[in-house]
Amino acid sequence: MDATTAPAARAWQTVLERIEDDLLEGRLTPGDRLPPERELAVRLGVGRSSVREALRVLEVLGLVRTGTGSGPTSGAIIIATPRGGMSALLRLQVAAHGFPLDDVVRTRLVLESAVVEAVAADPARSTDDAHAVLDAMDAADLTPGEFLALDAQLHLALAEASGNVVIAAMMAGLRTAIESYVQAGADRIADWEATAGRLRSEHAAILSAVDAGDAASARTLIHDHITGYYAEAGLART
Repeated sequence: MDATTAPAARAWQTVLERIEDDLLEGRLTPGDRLPPERELAVRLGVGRSSVREALRVLEVLGLVRTGTGSGPTSGAIIIATPRGGMSALLRLQVAAHGFPLDDVVRTRLVLESAVVEAVAADPARSTDDAHAVLDAMDAADLTPGEFLALDAQLHLALAEASGNVVIAAMMAGLRTAIESYVQAGADRIADWEATAGRLRSEHAAILSAVDAGDAASARTLIHDHITGYYAEAGLART
């Protein structure tokens, strides 16, 4: 079926597929401007409303930036913001309960093991942001919710320090899942103060191993840190 006979309900997908093909084949690259809506509609045999719908989807995905009026910032321009698009998609799936908790935990183990290995292997990487969050977690008046929000922020700061934008985007997208599930588990912990103290010590040990360039220890520590909390809170079996 060609574009001119595509059902109206799928017409916007035709636009997405053509733009995807153009990106894959190198006919479009970041910084290029897409043709005007009218031209795209005629070229692909779809209505202008379908073109607009496709552009809205691409904008949410972080692949285009749209501007009104005329001049260099008008129209739809191809951009590359993987963190924005990927994070948004993961957050939506999390909100819709699209990911089983055990899968989130296993994914964290894979991603965060790679994170600490990457940061530990590169002495030029800065963990200053993660250390700043760790210092904030020492505040005596933090509620469990505030403490665990900082916990998620610390893990995200380490992911960003890795320099791997794909991993950082995935961690940012999973942050809502991580934070919400971890906070749900706090209610099951009998002695929260003891657990918070242990988590602080574990975070400090992870950062120390990373800063010392000890990737093997950092991987072991991050694995035990993640699985230990979930086991203590009775959230998942890994």
